[in-house]
Amino acid sequence: MPSRKFADGEVVMGRWPGSVLYYEVQVTSYDDVAHLYTVKYKDGTELALKESDIRSQSSFKPRKSQSSSSSPSRRSSSRSRSRSRSPGRPAKGRRRSASQSREHKEDKKKPSQEPSIALPKPSENNTKRYNGEPESTEKNATSCIILEQKLKPDLEMKRVLEQYSLRSRKDDKKKEEIYSEKKTFVAVKPIEKVSTKTKEMEFGGRVGTFMLMLVLPATVLYLLLMCKQDDPSLLNLPPLPALESLWDWRVFGVILLWFFLQAAFYLLPIGKVVEGLPLSSGRRLQYRINGFYAFILTAAAIGVLLYFGFELHSLYDHLVQFAVAAAAFALALSVYLYVRSLKAPEEELAPGGNSGYFIYDFFTGHELNPRIGSFDLKYFCELRPGLIGWVVINLAMLLAEMKIHNLSVPSLSMILVNSFQLLYVVDALWNEEAVLTTMDITHDGFGFMLAFGDLVWVPFVYSLQAFYLVGHPTTISWPVAAAITVLNCIGYYIFRSANSQKNNFRRNPADPKLANLKFIPTATGKGLLVTGWWGFVRHPNYLGDIIMALAWSLPCGFNHILPYFYVIYFICLLVHREARDEHHCKQKYGLAWERYCQRVPYRIFPYVY
Repeated sequence: MPSRKFADGEVVMGRWPGSVLYYEVQVTSYDDVAHLYTVKYKDGTELALKESDIRSQSSFKPRKSQSSSSSPSRRSSSRSRSRSRSPGRPAKGRRRSASQSREHKEDKKKPSQEPSIALPKPSENNTKRYNGEPESTEKNATSCIILEQKLKPDLEMKRVLEQYSLRSRKDDKKKEEIYSEKKTFVAVKPIEKVSTKTKEMEFGGRVGTFMLMLVLPATVLYLLLMCKQDDPSLLNLPPLPALESLWDWRVFGVILLWFFLQAAFYLLPIGKVVEGLPLSSGRRLQYRINGFYAFILTAAAIGVLLYFGFELHSLYDHLVQFAVAAAAFALALSVYLYVRSLKAPEEELAPGGNSGYFIYDFFTGHELNPRIGSFDLKYFCELRPGLIGWVVINLAMLLAEMKIHNLSVPSLSMILVNSFQLLYVVDALWNEEAVLTTMDITHDGFGFMLAFGDLVWVPFVYSLQAFYLVGHPTTISWPVAAAITVLNCIGYYIFRSANSQKNNFRRNPADPKLANLKFIPTATGKGLLVTGWWGFVRHPNYLGDIIMALAWSLPCGFNHILPYFYVIYFICLLVHREARDEHHCKQKYGLAWERYCQRVPYRIFPYVY
């Protein structure tokens, strides 16, 4: 095993990944397995560097002068030698054109790409100015450096071949501008990072995650039992049902059938295949985007069943059993995910689920992107079984209301709830590619938290308003319905436009349509939006989500607080998620994030929070 060259706390010069620039850094730790140094830049950015990318400060000599020759090979030459004739220099007495003389001097002064040149600090380049070009809450800038490397030799050759041509100074200036524009969006290539142990545990650590695994299933059961009561007040606790009444193997079979049906739709060779964001190793995973097609096929299958007399409304009487069966399946899936993660390579583990503690890693997810071949389990569960199942449950509740109350058409309240939530689900499936940039996909592992949330919490808690209206019908007037509809449209507009603005900028920051956006550049090569929705509050998509959640609950009236559980829970969830985002972004972007917070002071609610 090679010996370690630099000690912890030592101040050295570290090469910026993907470039020849060296900056002053401090060594914070060393990985004996991967042989990587973790170094900290002056702006707070922490990166892992190889020993070959680090040099001692004594090996760097400050530049004495920027006049005359700047080539390292010519610095040792004397002044008189710098004026000696070169192979391209005409004999004494011969007159050269002005452009030839000037270009030859410029070629002579061209800086070489040596690490010993004087360099600015990262914080000066990245956080002390605003750029008027497009930006994102996070700008992905991985492939630009490859393009620049391919273009650079050709451009340099052209500059050499053309240096003796007769052209005006204006043409030379334009040439320099064209060359510099090629580097406008050149960004830092991400370095390979090796997954390390999780240092900071969330959700209350081992004790908190263990309690959540008990509280979450109990909460779902409590909410569903409360909705079945005539008086669903908080103080009127429902009686506990017999254990045998909570389980039915046929119901569990339906859950399995539903899961594997959606998996079959996912595997169909329809829809485009896209790449996700780069992993810590720089690799990009491929995903098939066909969620909307799966929804259409599911709707067609449900329509055929209803045509042949299938009683979908019976789901209302067995909803508790379906929730219990789905929870059992989610638990079994979580066990499988954890067992298989024990054999996963270190670099494929989730950064937040590698603590070494069984309970915590089991809950948060040990492996980042568990796959069976090309079948991505986390990505599939994120939108398919739970989200589409939510719409099917809502439809079943609508049919149950008509059946139980002998209605020829659903109530206005039920229509609003079904319509609003159907729009939300269809929007998510239509914009399925956007989920690839979310925290669930890029950061969180796939464990009990996401498995239970996707397969149980989403379909059975998010459909709570429709389930409530079956047993507690609420009549609203058309003006009230119109006002609630306007509120939902406002929330949806904020939610969709903010997410589209962010995702478009992440995918293609050079898009001319985004030219009006400004951002704060960071040392990671990404940017932080300070205009548009992201200059209004730091999480405008959360604001739109909360407004829509309120609009979904208002059709249930104000007789009980139970249908408002969703909006209350959602506010708590998004405030907690916002705190997680703040913590991660502060660690990731350092000084640039502090400047962004000064520019955009409000987190979710403008002028409030």
